[in-house]
Amino acid sequence: MRILKSILYLLLAAMAALAIYLYANKAPERSVAELSQRWAPEPSQFLHIAGMNIHLRDEGPKSDEEPIILIHGTSASLHTWDGWVDALKGQRRVIRFDLPAFGLTGPDPKNNYTIEHYAEVVVAVLDELQVKKSVLAGNSLGGYVAWATAVLHPDRVSKLILVDSSGYHYEPESVPLAFKLSQNPIASMLLKDVLPRSLVVGSVKNVYGNPDLVTDELVDRYYELSLREGNRNALKERFNQALPGALADKIKTIKVPTLLIWGRKDQLIPVKFGTKFEQEIPNSQLIIFDDLGHVPHEEDPLATVMVVKQFLQSNQTK
Repeated sequence: MRILKSILYLLLAAMAALAIYLYANKAPERSVAELSQRWAPEPSQFLHIAGMNIHLRDEGPKSDEEPIILIHGTSASLHTWDGWVDALKGQRRVIRFDLPAFGLTGPDPKNNYTIEHYAEVVVAVLDELQVKKSVLAGNSLGGYVAWATAVLHPDRVSKLILVDSSGYHYEPESVPLAFKLSQNPIASMLLKDVLPRSLVVGSVKNVYGNPDLVTDELVDRYYELSLREGNRNALKERFNQALPGALADKIKTIKVPTLLIWGRKDQLIPVKFGTKFEQEIPNSQLIIFDDLGHVPHEEDPLATVMVVKQFLQSNQTK
């Protein structure tokens, strides 16, 4: 009887501790209006495209006939490209936007997060801005979206820049804990109303080559934008629908000049996949940054954008 009582007391204590933890980390959804005060100052704008109010920034000379389109990865936002934009917008028109399911754009009204639909959204953005052809650049999921657009709509893409891109079936060496939990039915249900800041800190540090570079402001951005109404549920759907490998057999058909940038310390999509892209895309070159991780454009924008500038100025082929 004493053993049963002890077990009962332990269970009650554990339940009480869990209740306290959940209450302490309660994180209700936030409205776009509230979040926009901090995360959508000028030159941000919201354009009604593909049934959504897409958060977008369009900077640099409008006379540029082939703008650079920057596409972020899973759980990121257009802000991940700040460093590149600062370095490029003096000479080039640079357009970036929050993908459906992320940032201030939020969920797709039709709950469609297939890679084909993401490519359609890119084309819809180009059409809205009257851009006939562009340089597409993307990181991780954004890289997948970029090259899928080049495969499905080759007439709209002049060059590709793929940064630690997804697209092949891969086995990660390490996955951010937030990504794991969002794919677990019970955990994702809890995360609908609860989001420990420590979870975001750990997940962001996981994709950096040097975790010491992760600042409080950076964590604020990832944390607060994940609270945008509908984003947490949409993240789960994105993992279910935009699966790597869907168009991998088409990668060899990409003909445009392609720059591949990879962080050697990427534990999510290891550098061997950068090598695979280089082998399969005829007119491509791979540049590896030894000290950087899965988001090299964000971790060291100055070093990575230098090779981008060189690539944009070059018309060399293999």
